[in-house]
Amino acid sequence: MTEQFFHTASSAETEALGERLAKALILTGTRRAFVAMYGEMGVGKTAFARGFGRALGAEQVKSPTYTVVSEHRGTPVPLFHFDMYRIADADDLASIGYDDYLARDGYILCEWSERIAQDIPADAVTVRMERCHQTEERNIFIGGISL
Repeated sequence: MTEQFFHTASSAETEALGERLAKALILTGTRRAFVAMYGEMGVGKTAFARGFGRALGAEQVKSPTYTVVSEHRGTPVPLFHFDMYRIADADDLASIGYDDYLARDGYILCEWSERIAQDIPADAVTVRMERCHQTEERNIFIGGISL
């Protein structure tokens, strides 16, 4: 499946696109999905994650930079929000129980996926984000699912 292109003009629009992706996953009926997010610091990955979490009923989704993973339960499908920025190698992944999360029902939303490229499932949904001219505008490319 080819990537779809989206342009957002604000963080609110970026959040809305995250919400749209989560709703599309819910509509597929799948209880397990991996969403690999790519983009430089400050590009809006966490804004996208807030919208994604909102669609699942998760409150207060924020970047799990220092905790590496935040679990949001009590939603129709559990949300496991990863931030791989501080992950350096396979030992770091093992220490957070990464393989155990992959085996569980739930949606994994993974920021800084470029840090673990070799460990991302082949059927992952991809979200690539790019900043436009130092504004709040973003170009976002989503692959692996049709919105």
